Amino acid sequence: TQELAEKLFVSIPTLRRDLIKLEQKGKIIRTHGGAQLVQKPADEKIPFFLREQEQNDAKEIMAQKAVELIRDGDTIMLDGSTSACAIVPHLAQFQNLIVITSSAKSSFLLGRMGIRNICTGGRMITKSLSYIGEDAERTVKQYNADIVFFSSRGLSMDGRLTDNSVEENSLRKVMLRHAKKRVFLCDSSKIDRIYLHNLYHLSDVDAVICEKPLPRELEMMLRGV
Repeated sequence: TQELAEKLFVSIPTLRRDLIKLEQKGKIIRTHGGAQLVQKPADEKIPFFLREQEQNDAKEIMAQKAVELIRDGDTIMLDGSTSACAIVPHLAQFQNLIVITSSAKSSFLLGRMGIRNICTGGRMITKSLSYIGEDAERTVKQYNADIVFFSSRGLSMDGRLTDNSVEENSLRKVMLRHAKKRVFLCDSSKIDRIYLHNLYHLSDVDAVICEKPLPRELEMMLRGV
C-alpha cells in the first residue's frame, strides 16, 4: 500500500478508498498491507470489438496478402478470428466462391456481399461472436476446402501456435484437417508469445502471412530447413 501511494502520488486514505472500490468490482483482493489482482480464467475472451482494434493496419496488410492466394471458384474456410474476418471485404473481387466460417460477423458480411457462405452454427461465444462446440465441428466435417485462413493468439519462437481457448482450437483443428492449404495469419505482435493451449506447429502449416518478415529462425522452420 505504501509503495502504491508513493508511485501514484496519493495519500494512504485515498488509496485505501480506491482499493475498496476495486475490490467491490471484483478487480482485486485486498491483503494485509496490499492487494493482488484477481486472475481471470484462461478461456475468458477479449471482446470482439476490442480485438478488432488490435493491429488494424497489420490486419489490412495481411488481408491484402491473403487474397493473392485465392482463385475464382475456391472453397475457403475462415475461423472466428478478427484477422480472418479482415479478409472478407476483399472477397468481392472473386467469382463463385464458397466460404465456410465459424464467425457470425463474417457470415453476415458475406451474405450482404452476395457471397455464398456456410456458417457452422453451434454454441456462440458472445464476446467473440464466433461458434464452437460439437455442432460447429460436425458442420465443418461435412465439407472440404481449397484453403483455410486461421489465426491464434501467439506464435512461440520454437514454432508453437497457441491460444487461450481450447474449444476454438478444437474447431480450428477440424478446419485444418479438411483444407488442402493451411494459411496462418499472424501479425508481428503475436510473435514470441505463448498461451495456454497448443494448436499446431509452424512446420505443419503451408504458409504464414505477417505484415512484417518473420524472424529468420521461424522462416527456416516454416521451410522445413
